[in-house]
This record gives sequence, C-alpha cells and structure tokens, in this order.
Amino acid sequence: MRKNLGRVFLAILIFLHVEVFASAYTWSATSNKTTAYLNEPIHLRYICSFSDRAEVMTIVFNPASEHEKYTLKNLRQSQNIVDGKRVNIYEFVAFAKVAGEIIFDFEAQMEQTTKESIENTVIGRDNMQKEQFVKESFKLETLSVNVKETDKSLVGNFGIEIKKHEPKVKAHEPYHIEVAIKGNGNFEALKPLSFNIEGVKIFAGDVVEKIELSENGESGEWSQKFAFVGEADFKIPAIKIEYFNLAEQKSDVLMINAIDVSVVKGFSKEELLDKVEDDSFKFDYSYFYYILTFIAGFLAAKVEIKKRVVKLNAEEEFRKKIDETKSLNELMFLLVLRDSKKYEQIILDIESKKIVSLSSAKKLL
Repeated sequence: MRKNLGRVFLAILIFLHVEVFASAYTWSATSNKTTAYLNEPIHLRYICSFSDRAEVMTIVFNPASEHEKYTLKNLRQSQNIVDGKRVNIYEFVAFAKVAGEIIFDFEAQMEQTTKESIENTVIGRDNMQKEQFVKESFKLETLSVNVKETDKSLVGNFGIEIKKHEPKVKAHEPYHIEVAIKGNGNFEALKPLSFNIEGVKIFAGDVVEKIELSENGESGEWSQKFAFVGEADFKIPAIKIEYFNLAEQKSDVLMINAIDVSVVKGFSKEELLDKVEDDSFKFDYSYFYYILTFIAGFLAAKVEIKKRVVKLNAEEEFRKKIDETKSLNELMFLLVLRDSKKYEQIILDIESKKIVSLSSAKKLL
C-alpha cells in the first residue's frame, strides 16, 4: 500500500511541473558557403535550442546521405546543457554532384513523452507495452548554395611527394618508390596509379588512406607503393595528376619528375633458375670414358633389373629450388622470374618487411 502511495505521490509531483511537458525549442541553420565548386566541401550546421533541460524530448534527425544533387556525410553530433538549457548540434559536410543551385531542405522529427507514459512507468501499469509519444515534424530552415562547374573531378588543396632511394640497383633487384598525396578535399576521387614500362616487371601495392572528415572535407594522406624489377636501365615516367586547386580557384597539376634508374650486373636469370647450356661443341677425349661407361651400363641393364632414374617435372624442379634457397632475397628473385603475377603478394610482403623469416615465406608457397 505504501509503495503504491509513493508512486502516486511521485506522479503528482511530476504533473505539477507542467513546464516539463511543454519545452519550447527553436532551430537554426547555417552554411559556411553560399557559393562553391563541384565536389567542394560545404559545412552545414543545425542547432536546436530548448527553453529548459527538455528531458522528455527526443530528436530524430537523419538526412539521407545520398541525393541526386549531392552527397551528405555526418561530421559530428553533440548534446549539452548550457545554463540549464539543452542544446543539440548536428554538423554535416556536403559535396555537390551537379552545378547550379542546390537547396538543403530537411525536416526533423520531434518526439515528446506523454504524461500518460510517465504515469504508467511510475505507477507500474502492466497493460502498457511501450512508451507513448507526441510526435511533430519540424521543417528546418532552408539553405541554398550556388554550385559552379569545374573540369576536374578531384577538388581541394593538395601536395605530392615521392619517397625513394638512390636510383641504382642490381639486375632483378627491385627498385622501390612510394607516392604520397597530402592535403584536404575529396580524396575518394583519386584512383590507383599504374605504370607500363617495357621490359620491367611492376608490382603495385594497395592504396593506403589515413583520412579523417573535417569541416574542410576529407583531410589526411593517400599513398601507394611500387616495386620495379628490370635487367637493364629503365625510366619511371613522370607522375601527373590534374585537380582543381581551391586555394587558387583554378586547375592545377600534382607533378613528380621522371626517374632514371641505373641497373648494374647482378644475378642472371640463368643463375637463379637453370644452368646455362653451352651450344658450342668442344671435343674432349675424356668423353670416351663416359661413352664406355654408358655402353657398359646399357649392357648391364639387359641382364639385370632396370633401375629407373626419376626425373623431376618443372613444378618439382621449382619446389626443389625453393627448398635450396638460403635467403629471402634469393627466394624473392626466384619467384619474380618464375611467375611475378602469381607470387606478387608474397614478393611485396618480403619487400615491405611483412615477411622476415625465410621458413615462413616457404610455408606460404
């Protein structure tokens, strides 16, 4: 009985504070730009300010991420109590897909818990299965941005650098470079780089992105590693990436000059795979010994059980060579010459030091 009286008393106290159920609120909206270029980040900020702590109010505000005219990314959300009043802030970064006027026209769903719901929760009525809400759709302030055309899909403020060693290697020894692009903009417009150099095997690593979303768009670093293997001197062509420079508001180019790589004599293909056969014939009287030995063996085979010499096939011969390798470098060169495409990942892992044990590498083959 006392327990029920306590619940009723608590419900009465809540009902006396009518203002709890009549929280007033206002919305405001701002954009950091009124004009922008295609794919330029646009920072949108929406603020809902309440007249009190608004403890029984819930906001549902989830604009669609994809629209026919723009892409919308959620930057951050926050809820705080400032001077006893609740403030909710929603921030987004939009990227325009088409030129012309773009209007950001959103609605928020405002949900308020009813007195009946709290009464049922406090008193403990068993016939209520869920909370009751009063819902209201609130049309937010419309924001308009005029979007200008560009002739480049990559837009932002970027810089490029190449990480490399002295351009001098031994034959069949890989030469490494790493291309890194840093700055802010729409990094997702960057595509993996590719090279085509006659007589050179090229191993391209996966793109690595260390990027965070900010008010200025995507900020961070985009990088890709390469390994080049050749038998003679070769040239890595210049890298040229066109983009729209927001700082200067004009088309620009990320450029790295060509690299001339000097290749000195090192391991030969024959040394790594098969012995070189000398096509020239030089008569040597010692051959008589081998001929006589062969004849003797042939005659013996006629009267004794033949002992078949097992000859290794190409794959077995390759496996044998793998077993005989004494270092990771030797193993890597063997794989390059055998089938660089098939063993590309293992070769890259050895080069990037992901594999540091010869036995571990052999287990993967």
